[in-house]
Amino acid sequence: MSDIPLFPERLSRRAFLGASALGAASLTLSACTTTDVAPPTVAPAPPSAAPSDAAFGDTAIMYAARTDEGYQLPAIPVAKLDPKFVRQVVADPTGEKPGTIVVDVSEHFLYLVRDGGKAIRYGVSLGKAGFGWTGSAVVQARKKWPVWTPPPEMIQRRPELAKYKDGMPPGPQSPLGARALYLFRDGKDTMYRLHGTPEWDSIGKNASSGCVRFMNQDIIDLYSRVNGPAQVFVRPNLSAAGKIMAVSSRTAEPIDAGVPKDAEFLK
Repeated sequence: MSDIPLFPERLSRRAFLGASALGAASLTLSACTTTDVAPPTVAPAPPSAAPSDAAFGDTAIMYAARTDEGYQLPAIPVAKLDPKFVRQVVADPTGEKPGTIVVDVSEHFLYLVRDGGKAIRYGVSLGKAGFGWTGSAVVQARKKWPVWTPPPEMIQRRPELAKYKDGMPPGPQSPLGARALYLFRDGKDTMYRLHGTPEWDSIGKNASSGCVRFMNQDIIDLYSRVNGPAQVFVRPNLSAAGKIMAVSSRTAEPIDAGVPKDAEFLK
């Protein structure tokens, strides 16, 4: 979560552009008919590269306003998004096994590795100066529309947050957004999260307290795909050297007071 400027008026959510570069032609089905005259021989069309997943397609639809769990999420102004940060299927650059999550700090991308040499790529916001981190963890718990409780360290730095010391109710204005995935190491909460944000325009920037945050429509998508413990690697880049360098550099501060009691723990 971010170091959380709370701007309720900026509640635009980002709608994922999914794989728009794959082309409208791959989404079109052509009919064929038979006649008494044999049709000319036509070379078979190459297999469509478009993902069959319904979560990809028209960007405006992906990031449209929606009702989720009773909460109203506004549309993301997709015309203002850098296309590279739209949710899309790409060739997997990580070399990790399917189900693994890899964050490329240098590019502000998060990859969820899939079968067949593919990965889903999401644009994310990462830690600002002094709050960066690399290393590894495991998604051990998750929660839809979590209550956010700022930790004492954050309240000390930002006294105006004291009114939320017992928790900020969930909703579109919440700094944790529509979903939170809680990262553990050796069975203990690291206090790092993958979570949504109302600040869609922070994606692609260093603007958080060390956690990884998404447009709400994107964290909803990722949440739906992580149904068990998932390995997470946060790397300075995706080079071989970057992989070696990703040795637990833990400089972020806690962004909430802990995992909610009603969170779902993954097994």
